[in-house]
Amino acid sequence: MIEVEKKFILTPEQEKALIDGAEFLGEKKFTDAYYDDTDFSLTKKDIWLRSRDGKFELKIPVNLSIEERVLDQYKELENSHEILQYFNAATAKSLEDFLVSKQYKPFCKIITTRRKYKKDGFGIDLDIMNFGYTLAEIEYMTDNESKIQEATNAIIAFAEKNNIISKNVIRGKVVEYLRTNNLKHFQALIDAKVVK
Repeated sequence: MIEVEKKFILTPEQEKALIDGAEFLGEKKFTDAYYDDTDFSLTKKDIWLRSRDGKFELKIPVNLSIEERVLDQYKELENSHEILQYFNAATAKSLEDFLVSKQYKPFCKIITTRRKYKKDGFGIDLDIMNFGYTLAEIEYMTDNESKIQEATNAIIAFAEKNNIISKNVIRGKVVEYLRTNNLKHFQALIDAKVVK
């Protein structure tokens, strides 16, 4: 599946309007640990390897150029076998062994409280992170790369219909964490044109 999403920072009024009439799907708390090596070889390519409550996931960018990006589009690999295949490491005994061999270690740990909603076919996540950052994401899943632009346009139209217009670049939680906690890593992402 390909996740197409756009991040927003909402005013209380915008949040209220967005969830008005939405189906509340629940609230959960989870811990993400993100992995990379000391050269930031994954994140400088906009590749995000994380363990969410102990389950590994890999997000790979579909749109390669940050300059052309209107919103985030990632292919998600959600099991160890797929992740090892992506890295051409299918012969590794386990994902954990592969991480050790590549010297991929956690560079940040974030605890998120997420409220999930569904409205008009779109997923809405309202996140509060343990380092004082709040974020909203409107997302749409597609199984076909040819439908990415259609999904992108639909998300923007849905946001505008709910009086949410965002001209500014909104940083994701990991990038914001790095901006406030690890300027060397943050600058490396700017230099690699992963972050504007």
